[in-house]
Amino acid sequence: MSQTPRTITVNLMGKDYMVACPEEAEQDLLRAASHLDKKMQEIRAGGRIIGSEKVAVMAALNIAYEMHTLQADAAENTRNKLSDLTNLIRQTLEQEIST
Repeated sequence: MSQTPRTITVNLMGKDYMVACPEEAEQDLLRAASHLDKKMQEIRAGGRIIGSEKVAVMAALNIAYEMHTLQADAAENTRNKLSDLTNLIRQTLEQEIST
């Protein structure tokens, strides 16, 4: 895989932006841009935020909040799984020692 960047076009709220990215990241970047555009369209349709820059900032804030929440949930799930595994190992060792 090549790390050589190539230029692709993404469309956000009807405006095209040229973005450089490695070829292998192109599909992920296009999906991310589509997600951002959807969020921006939703915010603009709400009618409470006016101006592309403000819409973009609010969309970025919403996406950052979603990402933070997902990461916190994943961390909590990992802690719970590790705790469960630790307890299982402890119980197994105690059973082995007592037999």
